[in-house]
Amino acid sequence: MLMKEYRICMPLTVEEYRIGQLYMISKHSHEQSDRGEGVEVVQNEPYEDPDHGNGQLTEKRVYLNSKLPSWARAVVPKIFYVTEKAWNYYPYTITGFLLTLRAGTGKNTSRVEGKGSRPIRGCCLENKDLQEVERSWCSFLPKFSIHIETKYEDNKGSNDSIFDKEAKDLEREVCFIDIASDEIPERYYKESEDPKYFKSQKTGRGQLKEGWRETHQPIMCSYKLVTVKFEVWGLQTRVEQFVHKVVRDILLIGHRQAFAWVDEWYDMTMDDVREYEKNMHEKTNIKVCNQHSSTVDEIESHATART
Repeated sequence: MLMKEYRICMPLTVEEYRIGQLYMISKHSHEQSDRGEGVEVVQNEPYEDPDHGNGQLTEKRVYLNSKLPSWARAVVPKIFYVTEKAWNYYPYTITGFLLTLRAGTGKNTSRVEGKGSRPIRGCCLENKDLQEVERSWCSFLPKFSIHIETKYEDNKGSNDSIFDKEAKDLEREVCFIDIASDEIPERYYKESEDPKYFKSQKTGRGQLKEGWRETHQPIMCSYKLVTVKFEVWGLQTRVEQFVHKVVRDILLIGHRQAFAWVDEWYDMTMDDVREYEKNMHEKTNIKVCNQHSSTVDEIESHATART
């Protein structure tokens, strides 16, 4: 198990980012989905938790086989996808990822069970929680999971005790991510989304210089406690480190885009962004699902032929 705590500061308030993150996730998913790969939204609906109150429950299927390195593609054949299930009680969220067998490809079909089922908080942290997750979330690789807990605060990443309740005595590396100065993979770079050059017309914020986190107002921080577990002998270290690298890149790109697109979402209300989210989900599902319908048919056809 490899745990890291990421801290990503933004030139926004926590209340502003509530709209911005929903807009960014929907638009980013649509942009990155093409030719049968990307994000399919299965469920997105209001959900009430007895501890956290009203929130939003989202379930997605992420198809990304061609984006994996060759050694990972050998471990994860095309008939599998990543299931993401998230509970958003902003400014607190819980997200879990598991590898899942594509529906219709055999008797041992795996899925995330239980519509509206409650998350297991700290699910990668204690043995009893892991057992509960493995009972309720059937996975092709029961020893593989990613668990993310997120908290948002209006500060510059200075709260060292924010996860004391969840992981006070657990060893972890704290990693600051700077949306202005940290490099992103070249294939994702766009000058229009570079906070060093972008300046918002509606807020006047932008063109962030070195050291901006020390002086900029407003400022907020996304605190993310990320736990990756892949308990397979000979591959554990390599896979867990690779997954954290991917997670870090996604966090950096997503937060850069949320700020670079601020003029697109800044005047939106929560109702506006939920409507935008719904429309984008429908468009994205069309891009992803049509291709996968034929892929599943091909797999079943080959299986029938062999028998």
